[in-house]
Amino acid sequence: MDRINKLFSNKTHDILSIYFCAGAPKADNTVEVITSLEKNGVDMIEIGIPFSDPLADGPVIQNASCQALRNGMTLTGLFAQLEGIRNSANIPLILMGYLNPIMQYGINHFFENCQQTGIDGVIIPDLPFDEYMQTIKPTAEKYGIKVIMLITPETSEKRIRLIDENTEGFIYMVSSAAVTGAQKDFDSQKQEYFKRIESMNLRNPRMIGFGISNRQTYEAAATHAAGCIIGSRFVTLLNEENGNAEKAVKRLKENLEIL
Repeated sequence: MDRINKLFSNKTHDILSIYFCAGAPKADNTVEVITSLEKNGVDMIEIGIPFSDPLADGPVIQNASCQALRNGMTLTGLFAQLEGIRNSANIPLILMGYLNPIMQYGINHFFENCQQTGIDGVIIPDLPFDEYMQTIKPTAEKYGIKVIMLITPETSEKRIRLIDENTEGFIYMVSSAAVTGAQKDFDSQKQEYFKRIESMNLRNPRMIGFGISNRQTYEAAATHAAGCIIGSRFVTLLNEENGNAEKAVKRLKENLEIL
């Protein structure tokens, strides 16, 4: 059984996935961040591929992406850093990045390198579903890489069910149509959205992301999904700690009140 399916088979609630941008705040500590997160009980990691125009991201992740590019981070450099990562990391690793850099790198080359370095899945926020079906899905399946699709409160039930039928791993539920960034709480409208998707009884488990930064948002999301994805808050803490992931993740868990 692959690492993503194994995780969701063994743990059905309170899964914690953390996002960070490769190359920020330091150019060369990708492996250190991954191993520190796993050591401190994180279940899954999303490694951000920096891009100059990250439309779905708020200012925190935009700034991290710009910093990573200034530090010289590229897809080629990222794959070089990840070489041998499976000697020290056992949890699912997912690359998250926009379509343009992946296409420039070469779609087949990208997924081949994902397989070679031990990446389990890929999230491409600006990937249209039709292009996924026609171009990306066959190549990803060739190399055994799961492509995780996003849904929002505006995604139709028909499209959600199409995504559920044609993807594996999990579905990324974006908490709102806004960009990434910490929120104090989730209003009743967002919680109704969580409940609505939960009631659809989808085949794939669901993870909720965007805006989770404290106990209130964490509990609201975790109640209606398999777990939560936290990005902006961890990126902020990692920057405050000058790249020390050990300190950053411990502060995050204190924020979330997770023992």
